[in-house]
Amino acid sequence: MSTNTWPALTPATDPVEALIAVSRFYGADPSIVLAGGGNTSVKVDGILHVKASGYALATIGAEGFVTLDRTKLAEIAEAQYGTQVETREARYKSAILAARTAPEKNQRPSVEALLHHLMPGKFVVHSHATVVNTLTCSVHGEKLARELFDDQVLWIPFVDPGYTLGHLLKNALANYQQVTNGAPKAVLMANHGIIVGADDPAEIRAITDLLISRVAQRLGDNWTLAFGPATRHPDAVSAINTLGPILRGVLADSAALKVVTFDDSDAVLSFVGSAAARAATARGPLNPDQIVYCNSFPLWFDLVADEAADATIARLRAAVAEHTKTTGFAPKIILVAGLGLFAAGDDYNTADTARNLYVDSIKVMAGATRLGGINPMTAAHRQFIEAWEVEAYRKQIAKGSAKLGRVTGKIGVVTGGAQGFGLEIAQQFAAEGGHVVLTDINEAGATKAAAEICRQVGPGRAIGLPSNVTSSASIAECLHQVVRKFGGFDVFISNAGVLKAESVKTQSEKDFDFVTAVNYKGYFFCAQKAAPILALQHKAQPGYMSDIIQINSKSGLQGSNRNGAYAGSKFGGIGLTQSLAMELIEDGIKVNSICPGNFFDGPLWSDPNNGLFVQYLRTNKVPGAKTIADVKKFYEAKVPMNRGCTTPDVMKAVFYLIEQVYETGQAVPVTGGQVMLS
Repeated sequence: MSTNTWPALTPATDPVEALIAVSRFYGADPSIVLAGGGNTSVKVDGILHVKASGYALATIGAEGFVTLDRTKLAEIAEAQYGTQVETREARYKSAILAARTAPEKNQRPSVEALLHHLMPGKFVVHSHATVVNTLTCSVHGEKLARELFDDQVLWIPFVDPGYTLGHLLKNALANYQQVTNGAPKAVLMANHGIIVGADDPAEIRAITDLLISRVAQRLGDNWTLAFGPATRHPDAVSAINTLGPILRGVLADSAALKVVTFDDSDAVLSFVGSAAARAATARGPLNPDQIVYCNSFPLWFDLVADEAADATIARLRAAVAEHTKTTGFAPKIILVAGLGLFAAGDDYNTADTARNLYVDSIKVMAGATRLGGINPMTAAHRQFIEAWEVEAYRKQIAKGSAKLGRVTGKIGVVTGGAQGFGLEIAQQFAAEGGHVVLTDINEAGATKAAAEICRQVGPGRAIGLPSNVTSSASIAECLHQVVRKFGGFDVFISNAGVLKAESVKTQSEKDFDFVTAVNYKGYFFCAQKAAPILALQHKAQPGYMSDIIQINSKSGLQGSNRNGAYAGSKFGGIGLTQSLAMELIEDGIKVNSICPGNFFDGPLWSDPNNGLFVQYLRTNKVPGAKTIADVKKFYEAKVPMNRGCTTPDVMKAVFYLIEQVYETGQAVPVTGGQVMLS
């Protein structure tokens, strides 16, 4: 039963507004609706308002419902379109589209639009509640439905969606009416889900809650662990950090590597630790959504203790090739015995949708096992869904619509991403189509900034993680979380930096060590922990190249008066860049530095309490300066272009370094002419 807040509805509420509220209520509950699954409708004055394809129930508005003429739908319910499958489905689809009252909107009706027309009740909610689907996917589902609900529900076997399902429901409702002289409270569709219809939305909720609670009671406690205990792999971190990057490369079908997300929740661990689970998946998928979002069959892969990366890559490549040849589709779900589940997609949302749907399928298999056995779809029904044009359209919708940009398909990690230069770099990276990880010692700030980026460019495109660049263990843990989320990354931008400006005659050892630890040692640690992950991706996809980019400074190109600790750390960074570039190119990793001029508008310079303008005024670094404005004017005058460096200036260099394939070990000045290389 949903724990979300039920909307405040009255008899006076506009029916479409009530439909929107109920849709969002169920759409926001992943235990009832996942991805594009499920749909809703309301009947008003001979018009059916039903969810259009491509809209999510959780966020749907009035524009997400297509209006259909019920008179025409009634004609479709009686029509005969022949027995040849392709011809029948084409005619049926054309008829449904012709029933639209506003075809100029170019909306595509739900694949179950006819079911909504046929169901009794003004409001109809079709959902795929996990608990109830343990029943609909059980070998004893129909028998158990009678035991739990008597004749309150109508059970219909699985048939091909579209025309066939619509006609089956029409006849089944007619038979039910003849036998009971009434209408069922709900329809349970084998290997599919629930349809509930009622004149009052509150009654729909009551019926749905009843179905879920009774099945849950029959399942008993801990039913999601029906395959056995959830046992974690003793070396899970190493295994995940190896397989995630390798899978990104092995599964790649374009220049961009895949996004691969990982799950080792208890239900998943119970499943992948069981020999019975492998046999269960070989029997086929449970429902159409699993086929659409996850493909029909997962790939199983076994770990080999102390196996070299090259051997793992070879085994995985062979396994993927054999799986693709056998099933007709590359795997989207990879189940690793004893470790967990990897889900792959072209972007995070696609991969995470596949993960969610398959974890749901695992729970359904566990529940069906508890209820007496799993009843998968038949091969014929599976093949119909795989080839059905309507589901091909849903697959296309499922791929997402990420904005194309200069880093589309790439995942970037930015240290010091909670504020200032790092935040703006992360924002621009996401704006150009990439996924981005903002890491910072200020975890709350990084998380908040990532959420705002997602609000601007789309969900799943940014995450915030804690990291302290002076601690190699902290960086390692941060990058492990990146691998769990995305499978790896393509660009590591070492941006975190600090400055303590003071004369060499007076600067404390503590301040010197702090600047050196963050700017120099921190860059080394970041490169050290990032390189193995990037190298694995290159091994798995030899033509692939990645980037480590240090945000250095013009002070890494020339000395800085009364700022020796900072300039020294930046000079050292250039040395690291050149040395790492020579070493890591064999792994397909380009290593470069960008040396920006003064970023006057950022907090490093402009912070009113401890910014450089304040520090330089305080330490008399600018002769004769009386105010912060005097200090700023002094430094602007040093730049031939008479202004400070900006994030767009730096991002042009970032994108250049990523896009070019024949330059490494360079320190690219972005100084407005203030520092000129010779």
